[in-house]
Amino acid sequence: MSWFKRKTKGITTTTEEKKDTPKGLWYKSPTGKIVDTEELEKNYYVSPEDGYHVRIGSKEYFEILFDDNKFKELDKNLESKDPLKFEDTKKYPERLKAAQDKTKLKDAVRTAVGKSKGKDLVVACMDFAFIGGSMGSVVGEKIARAADYSLKHNIPLMVISKSGGARMMEAALSLMQLAKTSVKLAQLAEAKIPYISLCTDPTTGGTTASFAMLGDINISEPGALIGFAGPRIVRDTTGKELPEGFQTSEFLLEHGFLDFITVRKELKNKVNQYLDLITNQPLRA
Repeated sequence: MSWFKRKTKGITTTTEEKKDTPKGLWYKSPTGKIVDTEELEKNYYVSPEDGYHVRIGSKEYFEILFDDNKFKELDKNLESKDPLKFEDTKKYPERLKAAQDKTKLKDAVRTAVGKSKGKDLVVACMDFAFIGGSMGSVVGEKIARAADYSLKHNIPLMVISKSGGARMMEAALSLMQLAKTSVKLAQLAEAKIPYISLCTDPTTGGTTASFAMLGDINISEPGALIGFAGPRIVRDTTGKELPEGFQTSEFLLEHGFLDFITVRKELKNKVNQYLDLITNQPLRA
């Protein structure tokens, strides 16, 4: 016996009356698990069934780290220029404008200062949605200025990396940011101001070759891709098969490149616990 029985035959619905399913109601993780987006948001954008950490941006990380999501954004109006007059299939300014319109961001990093568990913290967070989180002059400058703010006010710095590497449209100017940010972090170390590096999926290229691996403590989220070149490039260059799990955060932890891996739900507690320990302060509840 069927559950439903049509009482009237020949029912039709006009195109105007048809309802589209709203986009974004469900999220499908790489393992095939289906999660309600509201449930996903409540669970820190982590799939509750398989623990998969969905890629998120600065907006979500600021919500997680700052008390009551209150913070002051630093240097928020900095924008990239086109000193090299770069053009491939599009002019570089056109790419920047398209990325800004799509993401509502000025560039691939946002920096802010606010309270985290009651104490000041400077956070620089990269956004992969903006040209693959690529590191150009503005990214390097904003991270350098965030380090300067930490130095001036004696506040710990945290950088959240999520990047495909240096921005090709700025060529050598992009590569110069590796040195600039590294020098600023050395100044922080000299002043004994803590610097925490969080590597998220993916952290590759020039970010890995500079600030992403220079933390007083280097941490990561589960399952993150972390490396300089992609696995295929490494395989083709070395001519060797790569070990299972190569360039995952778990592999790097096992080989001493990371200090620990934390699930996103515990990120705020773990970061502040470390800061209390390294500064010899009472542990916050």
